[in-house]
Amino acid sequence: MISLESGIVKQILKKNKNRMDLVVEVDGRKEKAINYIDLTGEVKENDKVLLNTTAMKLKLGTGGYHFVLHNFCNHDNEKRDVMDGGHIMKLRYTPLQFKVFATEEQESPHHKTFLEFRSLEKMPVIVGSLHSMLLPISTVLKYLRPDIKIGYIMTDAAALPIALSNTVELLKENHIIDKTITIGHAYGGDLECINIYNALIAAKEIAKLDIVIVTMGPGIVGTGTPFGFTGVEQGVNLDAVELLGGTPIAVPRISFSDFRSRHRGISHHSLTVLDKINRGRSHVIIPELEDEKKEFLYKQINNLKINEKHYIVELNGNIITEALSRYHFTVDTMGRGLEEDLAFFQTCGAAAQYGLGLLEDRFL
Repeated sequence: MISLESGIVKQILKKNKNRMDLVVEVDGRKEKAINYIDLTGEVKENDKVLLNTTAMKLKLGTGGYHFVLHNFCNHDNEKRDVMDGGHIMKLRYTPLQFKVFATEEQESPHHKTFLEFRSLEKMPVIVGSLHSMLLPISTVLKYLRPDIKIGYIMTDAAALPIALSNTVELLKENHIIDKTITIGHAYGGDLECINIYNALIAAKEIAKLDIVIVTMGPGIVGTGTPFGFTGVEQGVNLDAVELLGGTPIAVPRISFSDFRSRHRGISHHSLTVLDKINRGRSHVIIPELEDEKKEFLYKQINNLKINEKHYIVELNGNIITEALSRYHFTVDTMGRGLEEDLAFFQTCGAAAQYGLGLLEDRFL
């Protein structure tokens, strides 16, 4: 069920091409809301709006906002015509279904590219499981090699609008990410593709990228059960890279700061992916750590024989601190910053260095 309430727009905090951040008054309370312009049009102060308040009511960790469903004061919303071009529907069979022009569809000038594709030719593809991996990985890549062309493929395992990601906006503004591709029901990328396979093809053949990062958007879903988390997609994505002739680089979720034992060391999410979901052979990155932590990681790896199934790559990830300082970026994952969860971010730094090393033939 959806929780719905009406509210009054009291302040526009921020506006870009696709998104407006608002302060709305709901039943006497001033709370934050997001309005996606491409779905519901623009709003102005004092407009009356209909809000989806479900996430706030449930106090979700990735909530914190209401979402505008309708602006009662914008009469342009009463009749809006479909624009020309494209016929692929996102949010299919929901009241907010809309169409995009997918890069691979028959009317696209790129359609033939997909028919003629042969191989990714060992292109490095860094596949993560959390959106918080995107900024540290891409920042290290650009810091070490400013001329590199980086792409980001956002899956639909979490947030669907790429406009929700402040990280993507920051990375685009600083010319760190060159192209974004959204797949499945995720939308709003520079390119739209049906699935991970065609997104990888588009990244190489159309966007002409050197290296690609694949993660979901903000807001992983998990239930504490072996397969009950949206991060299982990491294994499927790694297999897609290998099937298309790329080099799959797996970024495990590593932490020694999470209070939950199932996420200590290599998270049970990553262990499940590498042991059960990822059927091919991936390059699994772990950072150089002090002896006790290193021993803990290798015990996890050896217990499941992950070292027999995949290539285990151990690299120093300390470059992450220097790279973030260069761009004056701060990072966090699950509410923890760089120093609070250093191993997590060192893993990202090591993955970036390995991907770059493959491009420069340093690890072949």
